[in-house]
Amino acid sequence: MKTSEIRHILIVEDQEIIRKGLRALLAATKNFEVVGEAANGYEAISASKELKPDVILMGLSMPKMNGIESTRQIKRINDDAKILMLTSHCTEECVRDSLKAGAA
Repeated sequence: MKTSEIRHILIVEDQEIIRKGLRALLAATKNFEVVGEAANGYEAISASKELKPDVILMGLSMPKMNGIESTRQIKRINDDAKILMLTSHCTEECVRDSLKAGAA
């Protein structure tokens, strides 16, 4: 992708206020377009299949399916997607597991 191309972003986070805040921040940037939101890992997988985002902002701790397992499954479907993990707390093990799952 050229730097002037628009990146399509999927926001995956169980806390709605964080999703809305990220959407508002990204709306102020001309090269990003938020194409969807998901509140858990299952929704993330479904949205990824349907929307085919370039970038996924993935919450780590979510109900039903966490961000690491969601990342593993999404990378099997869309290996080109860049997945960035979002968390306010994480251990070295969590970072290692995220990278092994395919997070960037």
